[in-house]
Amino acid sequence: MSDTIPEELARGLRYLPEASEEERASFLTAARAHWSGGRTPDALAPAERFAWKLVREGRLDDAVALQRLQREHPGGFQVRGLRRGRAVFPGVGQIPLRGKDDLPVRSKLTTLEWQSDGRLLVRGWAYLANVPMAERPRLPRIGLLWRKGSRRRVPFTVRPVRMPEATAASKQALHCYDWSGFEFLLDPGKLPGADRPGVWQLGLLLSGPGGPRGARPVKDVVGSGGHTQVRHLADGRRLVAGFDSKGRLQLTLDPTPGQITGHRRDGSQLELTVRSYGKGVTALEIGEHHYPVAEDGTVRIPFARLHEVTKPYGKTHDWHCHMRSADGGRRRAVVSADFAAGSYDLPGGREIALTTDGPGLLKMHDRARQPIVDTLEWTEDGALLLEGDFSGPGEGAKLVLRHGGQHEEKHLPLDFDPATGRFRARVRPLETATYDPDVTLPLRKGRWYFSFRAEGATTHRQDVPVKLRADQVGRLPLEHDAGSRSYRVERRYFDRIYLEALSPLGEDERGAYRQHLLRTEFTSRHKRLPLREAVFYNSFGGKQFSDSPRAIHEELVRRGVEVEHLWSVADGQVALPEGVTPLEWHSKEWYEALARSRYVVTNVGLGDWFTKREDQTVVQTWHGTPLKKIGADLLGTPKANPAYIASLPHRFRQFDITVSPNAFTTPVMKRAFCAEGEVLEAGYPRNDLFHSPERADVAARVRKVLGIPADKKVVLYAPTWRDDQRHGGQRFKLDLRVDLAAAERELGDDHVFLFRKHPKILDAIPGAGEGFVFDVSGYPDIAELYLLADILITDYSSVLFDFAHSGRPMLFFTYDLEHYRDTLRGFYFDFTERAPGPLIKTSEELVAAIRDIDSVAAAHKDRYADFVRDFCEPSDGLATARVVDRMLELGRR
Repeated sequence: MSDTIPEELARGLRYLPEASEEERASFLTAARAHWSGGRTPDALAPAERFAWKLVREGRLDDAVALQRLQREHPGGFQVRGLRRGRAVFPGVGQIPLRGKDDLPVRSKLTTLEWQSDGRLLVRGWAYLANVPMAERPRLPRIGLLWRKGSRRRVPFTVRPVRMPEATAASKQALHCYDWSGFEFLLDPGKLPGADRPGVWQLGLLLSGPGGPRGARPVKDVVGSGGHTQVRHLADGRRLVAGFDSKGRLQLTLDPTPGQITGHRRDGSQLELTVRSYGKGVTALEIGEHHYPVAEDGTVRIPFARLHEVTKPYGKTHDWHCHMRSADGGRRRAVVSADFAAGSYDLPGGREIALTTDGPGLLKMHDRARQPIVDTLEWTEDGALLLEGDFSGPGEGAKLVLRHGGQHEEKHLPLDFDPATGRFRARVRPLETATYDPDVTLPLRKGRWYFSFRAEGATTHRQDVPVKLRADQVGRLPLEHDAGSRSYRVERRYFDRIYLEALSPLGEDERGAYRQHLLRTEFTSRHKRLPLREAVFYNSFGGKQFSDSPRAIHEELVRRGVEVEHLWSVADGQVALPEGVTPLEWHSKEWYEALARSRYVVTNVGLGDWFTKREDQTVVQTWHGTPLKKIGADLLGTPKANPAYIASLPHRFRQFDITVSPNAFTTPVMKRAFCAEGEVLEAGYPRNDLFHSPERADVAARVRKVLGIPADKKVVLYAPTWRDDQRHGGQRFKLDLRVDLAAAERELGDDHVFLFRKHPKILDAIPGAGEGFVFDVSGYPDIAELYLLADILITDYSSVLFDFAHSGRPMLFFTYDLEHYRDTLRGFYFDFTERAPGPLIKTSEELVAAIRDIDSVAAAHKDRYADFVRDFCEPSDGLATARVVDRMLELGRR
């Protein structure tokens, strides 16, 4: 008997290494009580099963050692034994493996294509989890083919293929699966019983403990490996390379009574053409209606019966079409090899679209008119050219590239000819626009889906997807190597195209396994080499040229200090000034610089794997004054992460200097971060900008770059995220409580509204880019926005401590104060008593406060002054100089 483990008990095991003797004793008692009465952990994975076995036996020291191993390699273990496999945990022990579930098969198809000679090309990877592949297989692997329902297995040869992407996709750092790739060509003429209809299934034989294991290749979600492929034979027969209900590859010989060969408009009716085989097709069934097939093979359907949706951007209505045959049979209608997709306009911006999919079914849709690409190619100058037809509102429309994971958007001009309905667009993935018209950046890595957005539309809600004409899908993928970056056009859902920007990291840098080697073997080698006279900068994990690291860089340049300037850049998304060398985040060059630079300047942690050299100087500038509790101060709350907290002493021993912005933060840092080294209460270098003689020029430049009229007051809204508003993982929803439309009615004549989302928030801001609301979430440095802002609106974000240096008014939109403070996060002080501005609950009150900001500021003048005194000193414009002086002093030791 097994059961679900209570969360409190699971958490106790997870953080057993950090537990006190008293907590371990209490945990042991609770664990033994839970596992009494016949309960067993047999259904759990090997590592977890072994952990509970150790706990039940009272071997807590071994259980602690096992938890430490699992933190480095979650779910990972070594495998020993040929007949009866064992999971081995070095230094702890081993446990017998039980059945196939302990060594699950991981597989993915990457390519599934019919070749011109009639054979089927199948490529992908497959391995047993925790069973590494041989580095260089000497013998071919074996595949098996069988007719469904038959016991006869026909072997065939499978060529091993090196696929490092399998190791990267495994998301683990213990085992290498590079040689788990496979490839074979399947000749349908050699299928057992190929002379009659049926379904054939395929599998691979994988070696592992207990003997060979069968593996059924599983479909991908994109590309040819994720879509069914059809090959047409004579007399209406088709070979369908597709998938069963579990996504496993199978081959079907499918005889059809007929196929749809064409279509056309005949006045108010849609005319379909049917080619029959054998007893033939007598009628088509569409919805509740039956339409007979005439002697000449035509079927006539009134468009009025197909026009189901009246709203222009209403949901797509799918019509399922079935064929009725003379023998009484009924099946989904399929199309012929030469079937051409097309569409017919309906009233109200709708269309009836006739197309097909991977299985070759006839697809009929009542939908918003969609752009259909029929020309897709890379040009010699590195642009992706798209051309096609669109009968919708194309004048003034934009081509929108929307990131599938981050929801970031890029808007591109569209060349549209209303007379012909033809459109044309160019995408230059290496040169996408930024806030600064003189600066371009490459597309962020990931999948960018194409859509059309009508003129005047402000959100993606009514975007129409760009599709690829069905007869063109076989041309994908279209790949382009631009030297520093690689791109490819692929598809999902059969004909939905996207542009994928591939990772800038090399093959030997991608994935947890390669990163583990870089952090250990590669970094260790380079630590033995002499130091470079260089400064390695890291601002928010390589996401920006900003913050205190930027201020330190500019001070070193001003002083003429002779060092290399190396800047950490994630995914090429940072524009750097002349004289600064970009280093791609987690690349070989990045690790080498971290190992060999005399100075390291960072405003975030570097990870518990990092250990500095004795002759290095590492400066931790950090990035905020804490209102919300952090680090070790969260112990005893549900938000505490004891493993992270236990790592803090080591992490902060790597910093020669930890910069504190004020006297309030210094003891918090020492306590919450377990910072035993020097805490330099210098003020944040980033806030020296408030005292810069160039601050007015910076503000004017930013206003010009953003396109903000000179006569408009600027309201900057910069809220934090909400822990309980998630898309999943660390991706958070936009909890928008400001009525932006009402704000524009009240304030639009003389104000603009700059919206700065927290980086963890994904959703688009409605109305942004239409003159009142500006989305400045991607602006490189928020400090420059502070200089521009007349008013700051925030909530519990630490931006309030920085903006207070400006002396300008702040409003606090704290609609969920009690919930946030008492349930989500705890505060270091009574925010209701210390906030240097009003706490506002509703959007109406917020707009009123903005309109009456002079009176609001006057009412909070004394509290604002107290706040500046307690949280903004020192504030003299010399913080950067103090930090650089100390950094160079330590560097010359």
